[in-house]
Amino acid sequence: MLAPMVQVDASGNFQDIGDSHRAAKEITYLTNKNIINGVSSTHFVPDREVTRGEAAAMIGRSLGLNGTKRNTSFKDVSAGNMASGYIMELVAKDVINGYGDGTFRPDVKLKRGEMAVLINRAYNLGGTNSSSAAKVLMDKGIAQGMSDGSFGTNITIIRSDFAVFLARTINADFRVQTGDTSIFKTTQYVNVGSSTLNMRSKPQIVNSPSNVISKLNHGQVVSVASYTGNWAYIKVNNLTGYVDKSYLSSSKPSAVLPAPPPAAGSDITVIIDPGHGDHDPGANGFGFQEKNVNLNIATHMKSYFDQTSIQTKMTRTGDAFLSLTERAQFAKKYNGDIFVSMHMNSFNHSANGQESYYYSTSATNPYVNQSKALSTYMLSRMQEAWPLVNRGVKKGNLAVLRENTVPATLVEMGFIDSEIDLKYFKSDTERKKMGRALFLATLDYYYHYEGRTDLAQYYSQVGASPSKRLH
Repeated sequence: MLAPMVQVDASGNFQDIGDSHRAAKEITYLTNKNIINGVSSTHFVPDREVTRGEAAAMIGRSLGLNGTKRNTSFKDVSAGNMASGYIMELVAKDVINGYGDGTFRPDVKLKRGEMAVLINRAYNLGGTNSSSAAKVLMDKGIAQGMSDGSFGTNITIIRSDFAVFLARTINADFRVQTGDTSIFKTTQYVNVGSSTLNMRSKPQIVNSPSNVISKLNHGQVVSVASYTGNWAYIKVNNLTGYVDKSYLSSSKPSAVLPAPPPAAGSDITVIIDPGHGDHDPGANGFGFQEKNVNLNIATHMKSYFDQTSIQTKMTRTGDAFLSLTERAQFAKKYNGDIFVSMHMNSFNHSANGQESYYYSTSATNPYVNQSKALSTYMLSRMQEAWPLVNRGVKKGNLAVLRENTVPATLVEMGFIDSEIDLKYFKSDTERKKMGRALFLATLDYYYHYEGRTDLAQYYSQVGASPSKRLH
């Protein structure tokens, strides 16, 4: 059976891991991040072989996944198994698989080649089999070969080696040189528009935020050494650290136009919430993940507001995770005035269309009428953008609505597993139309419900006019 791992003091001081142990720094690093634990409160047992279940738990913690014990689809992994939650999370992410007989075999010892594949899948490093995955780890300075020159693909991996490889994957500072001492070879440009990009001392793993060591400006040149998942290890003016790679581009971005002067609407802040993110991808269909579609449309929506003096705050601007409670509290934290949460639906390829939700009980969120009006205008404009089935404005007992402190709506823009809806959300042109629609719906709400006729000027900027009064 899989032996339980024992949590120790964050210092990671095990009696069998002295300062001179070859993996001491990596083990301490992972222990401090609660990614790896001791076999007992005093011993790490560095030479013990790693099982499949233990590997799932360690990789799952490194990704910040939900490790709550639960029922599984494998007949040999009970709900009480310490790795059950991580196993199911990694199966859902296609990082690890079971066997054809319905078993997972959590106590089977893991081989070095299998470890290489798991790390490549978990951190999107590119290797697809033990040979190519091992090469990736070697090329990146994450793994080293055996004394005979081979990678040791079929040799079982021990706990100290697993700790070394995992720490090097997460933090490039632990990696070994691979021949060229100038590892920062690739030139990239920061592409953040009018914002700044946080440069961090370590990759920002879920539930373990890293310190910001610098802020980079739009168009700034950086040198990239390597990529770990969504993070780029970079160098700027002799300072090294990590940035979200989605904000880097290979070509120099265009200059940012100056922000428009304060005008009508400058007292309004719209909270834009792209649903899901990071290890929570949402629904999937036809090769698309909901979290990515949501973020893309949200970014388009924000781009229209950026042409006005209406302020916006996005709950996430990259592939990050926020809990439902954190999203609901975001408006209060950033002095928002309304909250729009964006999602894609799914239902076994058998449904399609659009709908919007509001919370109908004033006990927690008192803005029932405002939320209903906002949801009504949202659905109307979504129908204009994508003429799909109208599934209606609905009451929804959803945390991001129920726990909010401002008028709030959740929109389901379409079904990500519907062939009918696919022709819209697969196109960036159509996603931009949806972003425009949600922008216009916000104007409609303020123009009609709040009586803000001073916002009329913004309709003409995008070739539109106020909708009919709907509430």
